[in-house]
Amino acid sequence: MDFTFLWQALVTMLVTLDPLGLAPIFISLTAGMTSAERRGVAIRACLIALAILTFFGLGGQFLLDALGIGLPAFRIAGGLLLFYIAFEMTFELRAKRKQESARSAITQDHIRHLAAFPLAIPLLAGPGAITATILLAGRAQENPANAIGLAFVIMLGVASCFVTFLAAERVARWLGVMGNIVLTRLLGVILAALAIQFVIDGIVAVLP
Repeated sequence: MDFTFLWQALVTMLVTLDPLGLAPIFISLTAGMTSAERRGVAIRACLIALAILTFFGLGGQFLLDALGIGLPAFRIAGGLLLFYIAFEMTFELRAKRKQESARSAITQDHIRHLAAFPLAIPLLAGPGAITATILLAGRAQENPANAIGLAFVIMLGVASCFVTFLAAERVARWLGVMGNIVLTRLLGVILAALAIQFVIDGIVAVLP
C-alpha cells in the first residue's frame, strides 16, 4: 500500500469536499429545523454523497464516456441548480407551513429532498469531488491495496463533513433567530457567487 498516495488522496478529498466551508451553508439550508431533523438531513446527505462518490470511483469515467457526458456539463448544470437555491435563500422564498399536520408532512419531504439536493449533490459530491474521485481511482487501479485505501479515504472525508454538520447545530443555536436570518441572506449571496463560478469553470473547460 502506497501511503504517500493515500495521504495525497486524503488531502485532495478534504479540499474538494471542504467540510468547514459547507458548515455555514448547512446552517442556512436547515434553518428552522429541530436538532433531530438537522441530524437526519446530515445523515442522509452524507450517505447519498458517499454512494455517489463510490459509484464514480468504481465506474464513473466509463459511464461518462459511454454517455458522451463531460465533467464540464456537471459543473454548468450543478451551478445553475445551485443558483436557484441561492436565490431562494437570499429573498426568503421558501414555502410557508400553515398547518401543523401539513407542516410535519412537508418537513419530512423537505428533509429528503434537501439531503439529496443541494447538500449531497452538488455541494458534497460536486464536480470537484467527483473529478478528484475519478482521477484518484484511475491512479489506484493498478494496486488493489491502494483502491481499498482510497475507499476508506472517501469514507473518512464524508465522515468529516458529517461531524462538521453536527457541530454546526451549536453554532446555529448560538446565533439565534436574527443571526440565522442575517447569515442566510449573506450566505445566499456567497452561494450564488459559487454557483456562477461553477458555470464559468464549466464554460471555460469546453472552450477551445
